Amino acid sequence: MALILPVEGKLPQFGDNCFLAPNSTIVGDVIMGSDCSVWFNGVIRGDVNFIRMGNKVNVQDGACIHCTYQKYGTTIGNNVSIGHHAIVHGCTIHDNVLIGMRAVVMDNVTVHSNTIIAAGAVVLENTVCEAGSIYAGVPAKKVKDISQELISGEINRIAENYVKYADWFR
Repeated sequence: MALILPVEGKLPQFGDNCFLAPNSTIVGDVIMGSDCSVWFNGVIRGDVNFIRMGNKVNVQDGACIHCTYQKYGTTIGNNVSIGHHAIVHGCTIHDNVLIGMRAVVMDNVTVHSNTIIAAGAVVLENTVCEAGSIYAGVPAKKVKDISQELISGEINRIAENYVKYADWFR
């Protein structure tokens, strides 16, 4: 069973049909929507500020979501995939976003809808990522506009697949 702990009297809250891997950790001021999944060794740590997650968010193996004490909570929209070993910290992620494997999204970043943060990218503090774009590199920069094919073929497909994968474990 996942490790779920209160911090300062705040216990994580979960929507309907969420899957929490047995060795995932979710603590503190976390509110998660429906059809979300937190995979093996995933950590969602709402101990020093809030974390809000919409529906159909998947936090893949080894990923970490955190926030910054007295500064930045973390808000994640609907239909968001956070890739294996990614770090999402004190930022705002809008709807229909793919955060690639081992990407880092730092404090006070805003990632607008229909955007891909490429695997290994480092999105520096205070960056605003335009809607409908792909960001890559260290530091991450916009590399191109995203096609409708990538929105449906990658962003939506991955989010939908993770709802299906979670069903395999219930």
